Amino acid sequence: MVDFEIIDGKLKIDCRTWAIPPSIEDSSAAMGVVFNLLKENRGITGLILSSTVDVEYPTDQVKLLLEIVDVYHNLLNVYNILSMENLGCNTHAPKRYEELKNLLTEVLRKDPIGAYVKINMMIRDAQNITDAHASCYQTYLERALLPVKHLLERTRLIQKIKKDLLSFRFGDRSLYRKIFNPFAKPAFMMSYFSIFVPKDFVLIDKYKIGEIGVEIYRDTEHAKYYYYIIPHEFKLSEEEQTLINAAREYLSKRRPLETEVGDLRKIRDIFFDISYGLIRDLSNSLGINITQKEIQRLAEILVRHTTGFGVLEILLSDEKIQDVYINAPVGSSPIYIYHSDFEECETNIILTKEGAESLAARFRLYSGRPLDEANPVLDTEIIVPGGRARVAAITKTLSPEGLSFAFRRHREKSWTFPLFIKYKMLDPLYAGLMSFIIDGGRSVLVAGGRGAGKTSLLSAMMLEVMRKFRIVVQEDTLELPVDQLRQLGYNIERLKSRSVITRVETELAPDDALRTALRLGDSVLIVGEVRSVESTVLFEAMRIGALSNLVAGTIHGESAYGVFDRVVHDLKLPTTSFKALDILTICNMLKSPDGLHRFRKVTEITEVRKKWKEDPADEGGFVPLMVYSAKEDKLKPTETLLSGESEVLNQIANRTREWHGAWDLVWENILLRAKIKQTILDFSEKLGRPELLEAEWVVRTNEMFHIISESVLKEVGSTDSKMIYDRWLNWFKEAIK
Repeated sequence: MVDFEIIDGKLKIDCRTWAIPPSIEDSSAAMGVVFNLLKENRGITGLILSSTVDVEYPTDQVKLLLEIVDVYHNLLNVYNILSMENLGCNTHAPKRYEELKNLLTEVLRKDPIGAYVKINMMIRDAQNITDAHASCYQTYLERALLPVKHLLERTRLIQKIKKDLLSFRFGDRSLYRKIFNPFAKPAFMMSYFSIFVPKDFVLIDKYKIGEIGVEIYRDTEHAKYYYYIIPHEFKLSEEEQTLINAAREYLSKRRPLETEVGDLRKIRDIFFDISYGLIRDLSNSLGINITQKEIQRLAEILVRHTTGFGVLEILLSDEKIQDVYINAPVGSSPIYIYHSDFEECETNIILTKEGAESLAARFRLYSGRPLDEANPVLDTEIIVPGGRARVAAITKTLSPEGLSFAFRRHREKSWTFPLFIKYKMLDPLYAGLMSFIIDGGRSVLVAGGRGAGKTSLLSAMMLEVMRKFRIVVQEDTLELPVDQLRQLGYNIERLKSRSVITRVETELAPDDALRTALRLGDSVLIVGEVRSVESTVLFEAMRIGALSNLVAGTIHGESAYGVFDRVVHDLKLPTTSFKALDILTICNMLKSPDGLHRFRKVTEITEVRKKWKEDPADEGGFVPLMVYSAKEDKLKPTETLLSGESEVLNQIANRTREWHGAWDLVWENILLRAKIKQTILDFSEKLGRPELLEAEWVVRTNEMFHIISESVLKEVGSTDSKMIYDRWLNWFKEAIK
């Protein structure tokens, strides 16, 4: 008796007691069991063979078997080929009956390719008969054998392997392994993995995430890439699988409520301790020998798939992944990613419906925001070991087919200007110029389209602020690296406002939150993204803040005029309010000529002048300081910048005694800052020390630059750029030893 159930059209067979491999491509007996159940249960759309590892065959592969089942039904019920009038004379009919019956009830259900080969052999034998029984064989051939052949030839299974039939041997399942490529998952996971790579895919790259290997393949017939990964969960022994499943079942009944704990990191720590002790005790009681290191590894896996975010944590720990997409209906298509080197990639992973529901429940729990048909959108952020990401989750009524997710991965550590120089998003001169403007306490907006790198660039700008200044950050979805800045010693306060998308009434409206931020004292003000009514308050803050401290934020817009149009026409601000803005820096996602590749670039830095009335574009209100040259693939300074005609830069200079009226000294200081950024990158690459580009070192080098500048100013009465650089370089060489 085979134990099975049908769930949402999927046939799930319990294979835990089987003595045969639970695999239709490897076992003829397993295929025979599946064939019988498909024959007896109509409307099946999927197949799962469940043991310690669940193996799921996608719908298109199940259809191959269903076509064979249809052949079986048609031969018996439509063609009625086992009737005596179709088997020829009475002399041969009994033997032919047994032969055909065995072909249909045994060979066809266990080995349909073998059945096709066998029927062709039987046809050749019948055609070679020339004696007195030729007429009898002709009847048998036309009414029984040829219908079997013709029906099998119409199936896609036979069509797929016809060119490989010469390699077929009875009992050999290699042709089935080429056709059936199931997804598999350990029973405790909620995501399936395709173990086999499609045969026409070519390996083009491989690397590791910790100890987990990643392989990138290219589909030779299509312009797309395939991201292939097999996590450690698939390498567990049967005893380890038993421990994980037993511990998971125990935790599902007895673990503490996550709502009672609160902080996600504290939850993980508590559950890790519980899981570690539980697996240790279970291994002792079950007599399974296991080391402390193995217990720790199993506890980490258990936490990932109970309290954590499952396979999503593995993807978000890959620094090369920028976006993760899970489309509705969940379970019908693989997870897709955007890769920094290979852009859009299909993965070998499929999230189950149960996995999607589990993710949605966790996002609701940790964000405190609803996700249901009345509130079909949820914006939040998650932090996992090795990465963090902004989450956009949608469900009915917005998504007719149910849950779907998009994850924008942020680096676990903040981006920095030297890192951006390394990856050619910007160049040293831009970094030096923006460092000067940030120190000058101006109002700045970072603009660009979705995915252009606005938030990452803003986070890099925050690291240019000296730690002696207080920073107030306001966001509706927590994306900026506030925790890391706190760890670096910044005096920083974060405010979380109501999302204009989710509209959670218990959260403070963004304009009210921003007004509150302005009451929190003299501070650098950072706004995660300007979306709606808070823009009025932000531009008011720019008028106030530009006299002393940096005010900065991000906004959608792919040009200076595009930002103006959005602020004035979409957000309904008066044109004069826009004049509070000093600097617009534009970043865009650019495409290669073949259309197959995209890359992020800062394409413009523009100052906003004040002597215009209605339209800054027509009245000279927008003055570019640097503009991207596609021909040279370079961000080039304009004549306005080179000749010292920037009003913003001169305003900064006029507030500094040593620079007042001395553009050459201002320009030297900008170039000095640029040179320091490039030097950091040069040493990092020369010494093979990528950590020099990270926030910890960048903050140290920035502050030492200011300390040395102060020392030189006191010593010689001016900010001598050569002297500052030489002393800074000596300090840097000593610091990195």
